[in-house]
Amino acid sequence: MLLFAACSASPADFSEELAQNSDIAVTVSLDPGEQSGTAHGTVKIHASRETVWSLITSCPESVKLFPGLEACEVLETAPDQSWQRIRQVMNYSWLVPKVTYVIRASYDPPTRVAVERMSGDLRTLRGTWELTSDGADTIARYTVDLTPGFWVPHWIVLTALRKDLPKMLRALRTRAEAVPIAQR
Repeated sequence: MLLFAACSASPADFSEELAQNSDIAVTVSLDPGEQSGTAHGTVKIHASRETVWSLITSCPESVKLFPGLEACEVLETAPDQSWQRIRQVMNYSWLVPKVTYVIRASYDPPTRVAVERMSGDLRTLRGTWELTSDGADTIARYTVDLTPGFWVPHWIVLTALRKDLPKMLRALRTRAEAVPIAQR
């Protein structure tokens, strides 16, 4: 989820390339100067918002969905379930150091999750999931703003964004659509 990181020469838009092959759209804007970036992804899923919600708010499911996410642990949950403090560990590849961070996830079920970095190896991390109903389907929109706390080669980031964000969205769709219809 979170190595949608930093750094490249100019904004890149991969949505046209992906739209030709599926109903997944991805756009990436990278800032070469400060190694920061923003990524947006959208996917249409043939499942209810509640089904998709249960996947994006589950640590065990997150480890299955997000490439490189090695660990996810809930550290604290609000008494009213409106937020959680979560520790995550990304182990993307041997070329990039393992990244550990703590986020606060704020919940507005079943429509929105907002995530913000509290501590750890990342300098900036803000993200949102927005879920809207489209008949029997759900439109899931994911946005992340990220600045790592270390230098990352540009080509690694572009490769990760170009391949892993769509891979994560496809995995979410596949998992949600695999839930038996009676449970969706």
